[in-house]
Amino acid sequence: MSNVWGDEKLKEVLISGGVAVMPTDTIYGIVGQAIRPDTVEKIYMLRKRAPEKPCIILVGDISEIKKFGIDLSEIQMNIMAQAELPTSFILDSANEDFSYLDRGTKALAFRIPKIEELRSLLLDTGPLIAPSANTEGMMPAKNITEARAYFGGGVDCYMDGGDIVASPSRVVKLHSDGTTTIIR
Repeated sequence: MSNVWGDEKLKEVLISGGVAVMPTDTIYGIVGQAIRPDTVEKIYMLRKRAPEKPCIILVGDISEIKKFGIDLSEIQMNIMAQAELPTSFILDSANEDFSYLDRGTKALAFRIPKIEELRSLLLDTGPLIAPSANTEGMMPAKNITEARAYFGGGVDCYMDGGDIVASPSRVVKLHSDGTTTIIR
């Protein structure tokens, strides 16, 4: 796959609060800035996502998690840094400012992609929520044609990374003491 994440239009759309469909480090995602409640709500509406289900947040660097009021212990940082597979980590979050993200769970899920070009985009745009590119209950889009069938003109930018047939990330609850619980 070419570096779709270096596209200037994609960066502009995301920085301005728009919504894009793009390849992530796992599957196609419908993405937008996690720090913008209006963008998050637009993604929930487009996906017809159950309002109580939080989304995974992609970050370009572990230090970006601090933007969400979460202070990681050294053991948590080490576990996240050493994760092998695409792994999303659920962390406790009691910050009410991000209730639009935690959806009542008092926890947020983060993933640091292994792909350098994607991490670079994330550092330029800020953290992005990145649920799979499909409407609730449907199969994730394997390509842009399928994504357009789900979202049509509701998305500001589509980035074609070819056909992607992969699995979503592993999801792990990472407790403050460094213990883990496998969710998916």
